Amino acid sequence: MTDDKFDLIIPPGVPPRSMIYEIEEQYDVEVVMRKRQLYFANMEGDTRELLAFRGTREVVEKVQEDLYNRLEAYVSGTD
Repeated sequence: MTDDKFDLIIPPGVPPRSMIYEIEEQYDVEVVMRKRQLYFANMEGDTRELLAFRGTREVVEKVQEDLYNRLEAYVSGTD
């Protein structure tokens, strides 16, 4: 087994913040800052600090699915 850590970048503007806190509490991940270059809108090539969930690959894959489902429910108004 490996102790490699993986990061899942949290999309900028993810509403609400409580969603991030809930996921951090539910899964074995930590919220970290990652510098990333952006390539969209008027931020082409700008480097920004973004939030990310950091954990093992297995856990980060579960977090990715959970985050997607929560965002889908939030956008559709079914949360």
